[in-house]
Amino acid sequence: MPMIRLTAPSGSLTEEGRKTVQQDLAAVLLRWEGAPDTPFFRAQAWSYLVELPEGAQTTAEDNAPRFLVEVTVPQGAVSERRKAGLVEDTTKTVLAAAGLGQDDALRVWVLVHEQADGTWGAGGSVIRFADLVALAKGQQADA
Repeated sequence: MPMIRLTAPSGSLTEEGRKTVQQDLAAVLLRWEGAPDTPFFRAQAWSYLVELPEGAQTTAEDNAPRFLVEVTVPQGAVSERRKAGLVEDTTKTVLAAAGLGQDDALRVWVLVHEQADGTWGAGGSVIRFADLVALAKGQQADA
């Protein structure tokens, strides 16, 4: 049930970055979550792009674009090492999509939200982390 949401000021992404950033971020999330690279798991990695209207984002210092990435994963699905890799690769992906360099890395914030077991449902049923692990192991065995 990985989900990733990028909130960015309108016009802050390059034309190419706007076309590819959502699938790029979903791929980063799946890789760091350790999910199998199968059609089923790729289809479950939802990615949202929320573009803010002009003037909707600022700081007390300036109006340079800032980017907020919110990642939701099952609780316990991502170790501290994997979270660090996820944050680093997510930041690089957003910077590339905006045509910015590493010097602008502090403009990208990544919040990792861990969804407590038993509090996520899909297809009309509660899905537990153990169910996802079993499904992933079955799909890895089939690959």
